[in-house]
Amino acid sequence: MRNQDPRAPAGGLHSPRTGQQGAETSKSILSRSQAQHRVDQIQGFWAELNQLEEEAILVLPHGQRERVNSHHDTTIRELAKQFDVDITASQKQMSWGMRIVSFLGALALAASTFFFFYRIWGLLSTPIQVLILIGAPLLAVVGMEFLRKRERIPYFTSLIGLIAFACFVLNLSVLGSIFNITPSQNAFVAWAAFALILAYTYDLQLLLVAGIFCLLGFLSATLGTWCGMYWLSFGVRPENFIPAGLLLFALPSLVPHRRYPEFPTYYRLFGLLTALLAILILSNWGRGSYLMLPADEVEVLYQLLGFTVSGLAILMGIRLHWHGVTTLGSAFFAIQLYTKFFDWWWGWMPKYVFFLVLVLIAILLLLVFRRLRARIGEVTA
Repeated sequence: MRNQDPRAPAGGLHSPRTGQQGAETSKSILSRSQAQHRVDQIQGFWAELNQLEEEAILVLPHGQRERVNSHHDTTIRELAKQFDVDITASQKQMSWGMRIVSFLGALALAASTFFFFYRIWGLLSTPIQVLILIGAPLLAVVGMEFLRKRERIPYFTSLIGLIAFACFVLNLSVLGSIFNITPSQNAFVAWAAFALILAYTYDLQLLLVAGIFCLLGFLSATLGTWCGMYWLSFGVRPENFIPAGLLLFALPSLVPHRRYPEFPTYYRLFGLLTALLAILILSNWGRGSYLMLPADEVEVLYQLLGFTVSGLAILMGIRLHWHGVTTLGSAFFAIQLYTKFFDWWWGWMPKYVFFLVLVLIAILLLLVFRRLRARIGEVTA
């Protein structure tokens, strides 16, 4: 019997029970990411089953194989109809290309809109300027609602959403300039709220990232003002970013995201990245710290903190299956380690010896990580 391609739906009529099971399966899935994960599971099942049959380890009876195939066929059809999931590797590649094109198109359209109004702005009266500033983001949101009902994958909705966010940011900035309003970090709150509302309403990751960056700006600037700084100077002290990053990292654990399973990853990765970058800067630039200590002591303190936070991120990512957190923690642990090697040895050690030592250390780390990986596999088994 020739095995059927797991990526191709099985033809023929399906029994009412099978069709009903497929419909129930699709109803239990709430987002496109969950639907795509389900399709990938089905394809992985058939790939492994075909391999087992070729090795004569497990061969399903023809009738049972057809029932399973029919059920999976119905499930994939329902998910493709409802969520427009990618069934083949070529479709996945095209989807990534469309996401990139959508993002670049949104940036180009935002730039085009900005330069157009910049060219004619002085010719408009103040009431017309205010009307344009208020109406542009509202019109873009109406366009998002119109497009969402006509596309299952929100490429154009995401494009218009970025335009709406750009218009809203420009709205507050220009209105503040027109009416001579004193700028403050509170503008980040309004921008973050607008971006997050659109992100959660239309399930858009790009707007979620924009909202996360605005939240980071607000939290860091607010901490800077609490420490006596002018809010626009919050970037001078990298420590302002550490509490903000850690707070965003912990946010998904405090607020459930059952309907948005992909969103917690963005909070964790961008929050952890912000905190680790700030620690890395302070471990090499102690003068930027609030601590009333000599710069050398501050750098040593943050170097130890960097190794500790990176190690905890690796352990937490392994234990909780947060692969992005594990990768990010490992990368920063290696960066901290090689930075210290450069400080210790580069000035007096011959260059060929320095790089040879780095190679030996890399081999040692690979051996340690391999043994750790083996132990993790034994525990999970």
